[in-house]
Amino acid sequence: MVSPAKDNKKNPDASWKLDSWRAKPIRQQPEYGDAALLKRIEAELRSYPPLVAPSETMKLKADLAKASQGKAFLLQGGDCAESFMEFSEDNLRGFFRVLLQMTVALMYGAGSPVVKVGRIAGQFSKPRSENTEKKDGIELPAYRGDMVNAMEFDPNLRQADPERLLRVYSQSTATLNFLRSLAKEGYASLKQISRWNVDFVRRSPQGKRFQDMVERINECLSFIEACGLPLEDIEQLREAQFYTSHEALILGYEESLTRMDPETGKWFDCSAHMLWIGDRTRNIDEAHIEFLRGVANPIGMKVGPTTTPEGLIEVIDTLNPENEPGRLTLISRMGAAKIAQLLPPLVRKVKEEGRHVVWSCDPMHGNTIKSPSGIKTRRFTDILTEVRQFFSIHKAEGTVGAGVHFEMTGQDVTECLGGAQAISEINLNERYHTHCDPRLNASQSLELAFLISEELKKQA
Repeated sequence: MVSPAKDNKKNPDASWKLDSWRAKPIRQQPEYGDAALLKRIEAELRSYPPLVAPSETMKLKADLAKASQGKAFLLQGGDCAESFMEFSEDNLRGFFRVLLQMTVALMYGAGSPVVKVGRIAGQFSKPRSENTEKKDGIELPAYRGDMVNAMEFDPNLRQADPERLLRVYSQSTATLNFLRSLAKEGYASLKQISRWNVDFVRRSPQGKRFQDMVERINECLSFIEACGLPLEDIEQLREAQFYTSHEALILGYEESLTRMDPETGKWFDCSAHMLWIGDRTRNIDEAHIEFLRGVANPIGMKVGPTTTPEGLIEVIDTLNPENEPGRLTLISRMGAAKIAQLLPPLVRKVKEEGRHVVWSCDPMHGNTIKSPSGIKTRRFTDILTEVRQFFSIHKAEGTVGAGVHFEMTGQDVTECLGGAQAISEINLNERYHTHCDPRLNASQSLELAFLISEELKKQA
């Protein structure tokens, strides 16, 4: 049982307090017009139950420690930004199904346990390059995700609204409840694997390949049962361990859901199992690093083209001063054209300094382009190229490329170019539904899992 944070007596670092981030410079925060309303809503959130338990969070940290040693593989994926409008049972089931399919493809091909972490149940805010947006001579605040304001270009809806924080909590709670039911109540059982192929995946170029793999897995399961071992008695075959994560961007929300665990005396941000810091908010002297250095969750940090080896070590030591395995995941997001030049010096420096980290690859954010017609998109070939180079670099440096981080969906969208479906610029407008950045669809996600599986075999 965790209790709302009230004091700092048990915190091992006396310089850190739950609200010490408020005295630091901060980026990417909305400007709320009604400060009193925001304060009341944050207080209300502090009275609500936590979304995740510290015990689950510590289990994830242990799983990530295994990934850092090459004994497991991190698969982190989900929506660019969750929305209120697209919240439905079908969309959640579709997301979870694709994550399970990717997991099976990776496990079967690479022979490694997969740590499944969703960008879900809290990923409602997005950093923006500009604070405002202009259309037809009208300038309004930029859309910062449904946690902050609305996507519609409307003067009233674009104002930052604190009431949205309560809706985020409510939808995150419902999302977690539903995903936990899928993970624990039979849907995730390998005996159900044949049911995971929905029509559009079955018709896709990956459908036949996945079905072939399913048939081989079913043969193995039949053999296990023939040996007198009931599959339903084997927890690893009956259910799935699943964790949640999101970018800890709106710090008032994160502080309100932070609790002290009486068992350990440590603070946990109970809005998710894992939180990450974006490439725009990782300044060591600013608020986001200050807040997350004091919570015991596994922390991720995006590592972009401006990261220097010396600066990276400084941030690592701030976020993980005890050099604890599984505590810190470095999420590389360089871009296919830059990764070969920029990533090796960072990997080399971290290895030389003996720092324990999980290295993961985000091949999405460094490869965003605009099509000739002006639509934001990504090329499947660029995504795959960055992933392949990521693993090749780690093999050359004698380090572990431990995972991948994708923006993906279970929906049959047409937002990223290419893949075996051969989505072209002509197709982009057919089903372009994202509220922010382009996502891999279900077929492209599964295709990428197969290709990563093959890449891991080569690196072994």
